Amino acid sequence: MDRMTAQRRIVVGVDGSASSRAALRWAARQAALVGATVEAVITWEYPAVYGWGVPVAEADDAEIAAYAGKTLAEAVAQEVGPQCPVEVRERVECGNAAQVLLKVAEDAELLVLGNRGHGGFAGALLGSVSQHCVHHASCPVVVVRDTGHEQTEHTGHAEGPAAGR
Repeated sequence: MDRMTAQRRIVVGVDGSASSRAALRWAARQAALVGATVEAVITWEYPAVYGWGVPVAEADDAEIAAYAGKTLAEAVAQEVGPQCPVEVRERVECGNAAQVLLKVAEDAELLVLGNRGHGGFAGALLGSVSQHCVHHASCPVVVVRDTGHEQTEHTGHAEGPAAGR
């Protein structure tokens, strides 16, 4: 399926962090400009030490997936809301975040990510998932940095690198 005949689709990674929420807002604005749908993706996986004798919380796959889905649904509701002019599809996937996002974005027009999520070092300029996706994606990647200056209802004015683009 080529991009000209396929439905236009923008994939955005969401983990609940401030920068992923900024990425979700940016993706929704861009989708409205180009007539695309947004596919908001959250991933989950067991810690790397699972199975190495380290106890893990007593939760099954369905509970973890449900928690991830709730996190995604809350982010979508809070950041784009029911008045969003574009369709936002929510997708919960088990697996390594970078690998899942690259796979989901294979036929996408664009992959949008926050500059860093919940993990990693606080001072990092770019998170490991974003960095991996920038280097390996089969489509263009936009990395959005949350500046804390997003649009407010009373001013109607947006600021920062993700504003109005």
